[in-house]
Amino acid sequence: MESSVSFKNINRIAIPAIIAGIAEPLISLTDIAVIGNVEKNSVEALAAAGIVGSFLSAIIWIVAQTKTAISAIVSQHLGANRLHAVKTLIPQTIYFNFAFSLVIYATTAFFAEAIFSAYNAEGLILQYSEDYYQIRALGYPLTLVTFAIFGVFRGLQNTLWAMKCSLVGAAVNVGLDFLLVYGIDGLIPPMHLKGAAYASLAAQGTMLVMALWFFFKKTPFHLKLSLNINPRLKGLLLMAANLFVRTAALNFAIYLANAYATDYGKNYIAAQSILMNIWLFFSFFIDGYANAGNAIGGKLLGARDYKNLWELSKKISKYAVLIAFILMAVCGLLYNEIGLVFNKDTAVLAIFSSVFWIVLLMQPVNAIAFMFDGIFKGLGEAKYLRNLLLVATFLGFTPALLISDYFGLQLYGIWIAFFVWMLIRSAGLVIKFRRKYLQKEV
Repeated sequence: MESSVSFKNINRIAIPAIIAGIAEPLISLTDIAVIGNVEKNSVEALAAAGIVGSFLSAIIWIVAQTKTAISAIVSQHLGANRLHAVKTLIPQTIYFNFAFSLVIYATTAFFAEAIFSAYNAEGLILQYSEDYYQIRALGYPLTLVTFAIFGVFRGLQNTLWAMKCSLVGAAVNVGLDFLLVYGIDGLIPPMHLKGAAYASLAAQGTMLVMALWFFFKKTPFHLKLSLNINPRLKGLLLMAANLFVRTAALNFAIYLANAYATDYGKNYIAAQSILMNIWLFFSFFIDGYANAGNAIGGKLLGARDYKNLWELSKKISKYAVLIAFILMAVCGLLYNEIGLVFNKDTAVLAIFSSVFWIVLLMQPVNAIAFMFDGIFKGLGEAKYLRNLLLVATFLGFTPALLISDYFGLQLYGIWIAFFVWMLIRSAGLVIKFRRKYLQKEV
């Protein structure tokens, strides 16, 4: 019988998860690349897309933590051969996500001007941000329901279905971006930034329809809502709440970075938009192995197989660091060409190129942090993840950013602060895991 922590089994989960994971940031990168090359007001439009993209990511990451929680619970019950115990939990979680998404839409869509003013956006950038967000916000219910279903898939040790949904969604987004942003003479008028928003909305709808098809056809679960609350729902929501707080702190760091970059000027926030979206792309790329750690780790915990849990941590860390070095090498070879994909403004490109090396240098540290992040989520260690992120954000990132700003380091300071942030996160996770699970392995 093949070991659950074999190279083949880890990559059976990780590789589709990588492809599925990069599809989401690829949508934002495509938007930025297409918008950044529109001749009229490209810098302002690029800045607006970056600000809104960061805010959307923040909200979705925060409220989609039920995806991680349901994945951990399903994988643990799968390892214990008790899937029947969570059959009513799945629809309750999915409907909860849907209801919560409507609340998020109602509390943000009508206050878009105030929200993006808090990012220091003004004038044309603020106007573009409002217009773009009003359309993109319609996708909250689509995305959050899709993510909950993806969590079920991952808990069942299957990331292939999510990969297929994400790839088709990304293809729809890319095709419609060019069609709606630039338009077709005599047929479709160019919609510029709004066209990119509608393209993203169509992609999200496509992914949801496909996810529902796989859910009904391939899983043992259903969407029939039981009025008897599953006893595990409280634990799931508590885990999600801890991850909610954790992700809120994470996105506070991203918000603070973008607010400072906006305050430095439109060229700085335009360059920061490119840097941040590339960083997120790398993060989701490496996160495929974290997803494998999440799914397999939860299953091993359910089976109380601590020996293989330790082996899992070593193997996926090695694979993820290797991926990080490959990404660094590729981007190092194409260092001067990458910025040109997103914008042609020489001032923006000069700022981007001067800072991009820091983003590359931190990738191996990111890989370790993301790996253990995924394993800890699968083990249900949400409270520790919450506390560590709060420490990293408010005792690491924020002081580093304030000190860097005082010395006028601008975007250099923002990314030095991110580097400090990731060092604290990775060190805290490795130390905790060794102390808690190494002794159980023997």
